[in-house]
Amino acid sequence: MFFERETGGERVLGIQIVNPRRDAQDDYNEFKELMLSSGGELLEIVSLRRDMPRPSTYLGKGQVEELADKVADMEVDLVIFDRSLSPTQEKNLEAALMARVLDRTGLILDIFASRAATHEGKLQVELAQLEFVRTRLIRGWTHLERQKGGIGLRGPGETQLETDRRLLNVRVDTIKKRLEKVRASRAQGRRARERSETPTVALVGYTNAGKSTLFNQVTRGTVYAADQLFATLDPTLRQLDMGGGGHAVIADTVGFIRDLPHSLVQAFHATLEEAALADLLLVVEDCADPERDDRRYHVDQVLGEIGAADIPTLRVYNKADLHADATLGRVDRDDQGVAHTVWVSALTGGGLDVLRTVIGERVDAGVARHRLLVPASGARARAALHDAGGVLNESYSDAGEYQLDIELADKQWQRLRREHELDQWCVD
Repeated sequence: MFFERETGGERVLGIQIVNPRRDAQDDYNEFKELMLSSGGELLEIVSLRRDMPRPSTYLGKGQVEELADKVADMEVDLVIFDRSLSPTQEKNLEAALMARVLDRTGLILDIFASRAATHEGKLQVELAQLEFVRTRLIRGWTHLERQKGGIGLRGPGETQLETDRRLLNVRVDTIKKRLEKVRASRAQGRRARERSETPTVALVGYTNAGKSTLFNQVTRGTVYAADQLFATLDPTLRQLDMGGGGHAVIADTVGFIRDLPHSLVQAFHATLEEAALADLLLVVEDCADPERDDRRYHVDQVLGEIGAADIPTLRVYNKADLHADATLGRVDRDDQGVAHTVWVSALTGGGLDVLRTVIGERVDAGVARHRLLVPASGARARAALHDAGGVLNESYSDAGEYQLDIELADKQWQRLRREHELDQWCVD
């Protein structure tokens, strides 16, 4: 802990700054969900209009005075703003309201901290928190502000701040190095999948769209899923059976949200890398959500930030059982016959068999089954088939040939077929 501040109870007052270009009610609902996810006792949400933020306090002088009265009357301990505030604005608002102040970034970080379960997730949250705190250290030392810098005037206040900043920077560097090791480990696993030509599929989408429920259904997994924001924070990889013997690796990732601070996207780069390097993105959407188009815009925005905008996508319209005009298992295709949307219900399991088939179709991961008669001169090709793990049965014919029954992912078979000219020995 780099500085101490008084931490009262958890009686929370929310401040929503209305954006005239967006649906105020939708913003209100999402802000409310964020605050409830943090675990505080939400007393009220006050909606205010402010077109031009004031540099010192974001709000106008009259608005701050009215809020100060409300905070005192309601005995509020924490005021949360649905906007990012500068360190100066937070400091001045705390002084005026006589209560702790937290902005949108700080609130999301607090939720992330409660959700992180793995070592990697905790490291990423701590990095984001330290980067956030780095510019706010001065707020913890207001009792030493009278001790200014300058020759002959440097006091213990400045020395303490410099010490804290140095220690913080050391810790940030340490975490970044550890996360680099995590990234290297992931890269090694990814290279192994590439050698075996196992396709990778990543689940992405707006938070609370049903990604984790869908992940559990298609993999028979037990990832935590709940009707709350950021229920899943840590990445999880499982094998996905696409039917017909084809397999892929599927990754569940952290949910996106509108106005997700850029610093958080950067801090979670190691996690989001699974999406950025996938062969196919399953973009999960709540098709019954009236704000679906707006949610899609913000998901696409984050995908662009992490360098995943050009990866092939398959839209998964989840909660189709709640949509009046939807048909479970329906597949929408473009003019070339390529599937771009599948309608499913992760909760009931409706349409998931169709989804598995379409995923296999999109990643070109069909299964090739062949019988080969390989002569002694084809020993190198035979060894390559064994190394790929594709030989189901092997026998030795009277003519001195190896009879091989093979089963491989089509993508893998095509590569080996070209490299070793296997067509000349196929007998099926």
